[in-house]
Amino acid sequence: MKKDYYEILGIKKDAAASDIKKAYRALAMRHHPDRVQESEKKQAEEKFKEISEAYGVLSDAQKRQLYDQHGHAGIDQNYTSDDIFRGADFSSVFGDGGGLDDILGQFFGGSFGGGRSSSRQRRPARGRDIQYEAELTLEEAFKGVKKTIKVPRNEVCKDCSGNGAKGGTALSDCQACGGQGQVMMNNGFFRMAQTCPSCRGAGRIIKESCPKCQGRGAIKHVREIEVTFPKGVDTDSQMRLRSEGEVGPGGPGDLYIFIRVKAHTVFRRSGNDLEMDLLVSFVKAALGGEVDVPALAGPVTMKLPAGTESGKTFRMREKGMPDLRSEGTSGDLFVRVMVDVPKKLNNEQKRLLEEFAKASGEDLSSSESIKDKMKKIFK
Repeated sequence: MKKDYYEILGIKKDAAASDIKKAYRALAMRHHPDRVQESEKKQAEEKFKEISEAYGVLSDAQKRQLYDQHGHAGIDQNYTSDDIFRGADFSSVFGDGGGLDDILGQFFGGSFGGGRSSSRQRRPARGRDIQYEAELTLEEAFKGVKKTIKVPRNEVCKDCSGNGAKGGTALSDCQACGGQGQVMMNNGFFRMAQTCPSCRGAGRIIKESCPKCQGRGAIKHVREIEVTFPKGVDTDSQMRLRSEGEVGPGGPGDLYIFIRVKAHTVFRRSGNDLEMDLLVSFVKAALGGEVDVPALAGPVTMKLPAGTESGKTFRMREKGMPDLRSEGTSGDLFVRVMVDVPKKLNNEQKRLLEEFAKASGEDLSSSESIKDKMKKIFK
């Protein structure tokens, strides 16, 4: 025994058309088979058919009147299964831009909505997108660079102009589906559209394949593409080049370039900031003065205060990497000073250091740790 249509949609018998539409929209989105787990698909399909049937009747004024007067008998005697959906405005529930209207068209084989969906042609598929990894140096990422990359992809076979038939001859309509690309399968109350197994949805077949591309309509070709990499790109930055992917009946796909910036021998990158270690002599650290700091834009001079300890970090503003999203803005360069203690001293240097130690009141013969001695020297 069929359930009451009003009960199925969870609405009252005097519900307005807008309430019927709202109830159906919520239930259809909740119970669509593509929105549930695999284990729940069969149950969702049955529920989806049920609520769609209820909406097909209650959204049509004439069918609703018959149903209100005679129940399911009034509908079953006056309408076929296709007629129930004919006239029901499914597209207005989710908008004319597609949405569930397209999903319903695939699910029910385009038998509802006055034939509207059956007259809508499926868009030809675009070609496959391609991924490519580009490797840049840190200097190239800093300045921006133009490079020519070589990308293998399928391109239209010139011998058959892309249709896969020998000499580019015309294709024949598939006899199995009459050129529609789909065959209808009756499943009890509903009709369901499935991709034609003979032509795989193309609607047409090749009698004699092109010998150059073996009927694929495309051949592998290595294409050279000039790419401009902007300033500030980093590892995992992505670039999208439209229509540089594989060819397809609906147009070519896109090319996605994934960028990897190689590690640098001097600089470490952290976002837009750069970090580096700078060796300075212990004399310069003790007395202070100016030091030359390497930077990607060119050497810069930094003032070093007297008594600078090893490990002290200085910040040089706007000397880091350019900001990819904000032109004219750059990160900072963080310079960590590392005091370079000489490993070998000549006699004169030793003598001067000993005099320095004596003037500082340091007893070199004591067991005091080197660390404590250095602290006293640079105190």
